[in-house]
Amino acid sequence: MLDLDPVGWIVVVLCATMVGITKTGIPGLGILVVPLMASVLPARSSTGVLLGILILADLFAAGYHRHNAKWRHILRLLPAAFAGIVAGYFGLKVVDDDLLKPIIGGIVLAMLGINYWRTRAKDKEAPVPTEWWFVVGLGFMAGVTTMMANAAGPIMIIYLLAMKLPKIEFVGTGAWFFFVVNWLKVPFSAKLDLMTAASVKLDLMMLPFIALGAVIGIFFLKRIPQKAFTAVVQILAAAAAIKLLF
Repeated sequence: MLDLDPVGWIVVVLCATMVGITKTGIPGLGILVVPLMASVLPARSSTGVLLGILILADLFAAGYHRHNAKWRHILRLLPAAFAGIVAGYFGLKVVDDDLLKPIIGGIVLAMLGINYWRTRAKDKEAPVPTEWWFVVGLGFMAGVTTMMANAAGPIMIIYLLAMKLPKIEFVGTGAWFFFVVNWLKVPFSAKLDLMTAASVKLDLMMLPFIALGAVIGIFFLKRIPQKAFTAVVQILAAAAAIKLLF
């Protein structure tokens, strides 16, 4: 079992719950999980543990949204995303924990910047293109960031906004994209010893908290003011990411 002190256990449980929430109902919360996990576990180990938690949460999200995914949008993105995963794999082969922590912090801050750019328009339709190069570029970026830091959520949001999907299809398409992509990452993560028997055991211990989070996400989806919630999450994520940089 990975070495965790009491505070570390509390943080991992909290992160597992938050992952469940963000997967089923409250987008934006997941960006906070990445730097929090890296703050209580070695950076490389944190990516493997979080990947397992994400996969378990994906089971709830994909099941709940099993009829809501638009597969043509997912399939357009997957080839470039896979190329990005391979690039991220080779990147992780040459970085150690001391270097990976600031990389994760930098990626999270960049994703927060992208998300701020997305939401700066007064309405929800940010001015984003839809050409083939846009799809390839975002797909590759999503693959690299998800492989190295499990932090591709804001990139996927930009892509789905460009596709102008209704809310339910928006969430369902994103859920199934990450369900596929996270499984594609497993052999690469295992090869790098990011996912181990110890990390999988810890992930399975978090299953009740992931399930609790999934239920909370469904219940509170339409009951929490999204704008205020998202602002708080982004501020906390930025603070946690800055801590990883120094």
